[in-house]
This record gives sequence, C-alpha cells and structure tokens, in this order.
Amino acid sequence: MAFSSGGSGGAMADINVTPLVDVMLVLLIIFMITAPLMTHKVKVDLPEANLEKKQEPLPTPPITVAVQDDGSLFWNDEPVTKEMLESRFSVEAQKTPQPQVNVRGDKTTKYRIVNDVVKTAQAQGMRKVGFVTVRDRSN
Repeated sequence: MAFSSGGSGGAMADINVTPLVDVMLVLLIIFMITAPLMTHKVKVDLPEANLEKKQEPLPTPPITVAVQDDGSLFWNDEPVTKEMLESRFSVEAQKTPQPQVNVRGDKTTKYRIVNDVVKTAQAQGMRKVGFVTVRDRSN
C-alpha cells in the first residue's frame, strides 16, 4: 500500500493500475499471436451423407448348439457331427448380419467338450457366441 507524502499522514486508497495494464497488454499480444495459429486446420475431404432411409436387414434367429454329456451335438435340435458343425458354422459366418450362436451344455458335460464347440465356432468366423443357462431357483 502506498503512503501519501502530504500532511494528512494516512494511507493512500488509490490502486496502482500500471502493472495491471502492463499484464493485460502482454496477454493481449500473446493471444493475438497465438489465436491465428490455433485456427489452422488440416483440410480433409469429408464424404457426403445420403439421407435416404436404408432398409435394415431382418434380425436372424439365433442358432442353438446343444452338447450332451456323451459328446453328441445338436444344431437347432437336429443331430450333427463335428464336421457338419464346422461346415454349418462357416456357412453362417458368411451371412450378414451374422446370427448369434447359443451353446447349451448339459449339466454333466465336461467343459472341454463345450470349449471345443466354442473354439470351432470362433475358428470358422462366428463373432457372437454365448452360453445358455438356467436361473437358480433356490433363492
């Protein structure tokens, strides 16, 4: 705070604005220099949008693969062999949109057998593979 040299001897209540003006001018110059640099953009040719409504493909029903404890396989309740299963997976993987595969394993089936079915489906290109379970009703 500045003190007056006059006869009153009290504190001077005026604010010294010179440092404030100096800081504001420096900031103004900095922003004037950097603002044009920030507006420089990379030119990209964007694709044009077509607003016509497309027909969406109908959703395909999911495929259910059942695995029994003896290793027998069923494709939508139809018995199949491993070779038939691979060929059907490869045919279904080519479809757009790809149907979902639901694997139903018997309670006593070893996980190795179920895992073989899942790996076969993924190896043939199936992306949506899930498991079907029954909710525990003891609660």
